[in-house]
Amino acid sequence: MTKQPRPLGRSLILVALVTGCTSDSGGPSASASSPSQQQKSPSSGSDLTDEKLGKQVEKTLDTAEVSDSDPTFVEAGLERVSDGFHSVPDLTRGHSYTLSVICVGKGRISLSIAVKNHVRQTLDCDGVTVRRHLTASVAAIKIDGDGMPGATGMVGWRLDKADK
Repeated sequence: MTKQPRPLGRSLILVALVTGCTSDSGGPSASASSPSQQQKSPSSGSDLTDEKLGKQVEKTLDTAEVSDSDPTFVEAGLERVSDGFHSVPDLTRGHSYTLSVICVGKGRISLSIAVKNHVRQTLDCDGVTVRRHLTASVAAIKIDGDGMPGATGMVGWRLDKADK
């Protein structure tokens, strides 16, 4: 199942998407397996790794408990690199914003920001936050982050009103 990210409202607390959808075709006998066998399955290890990486992203972007108490917060999100993220935030024309993106894991992602002067950048999944200054214009701003072949891990973004 592919899940599309959606912008978070100012009053919502960011909750990390750290568990995935898995298919269990083993039927009734699959539930009889021991806990140690379940922990060794690839998806369990991947889920635990995603959870750890997701917490690292949240800590770096300070999005674990974002709420209305932060007047600069606009939206944030967290996705698996393999799922990518796509956002068209509701921004006020003429106002400035700061976009922070971080990828933690292996490989690289392609970041695309559709603004007046289109920005395209490749980011390593090395845990380093990249920040971009944006100014909202007449056209909607579209932000996309897509994992490149072989990339794994978690990618997060945060959009804030810029300080004036």
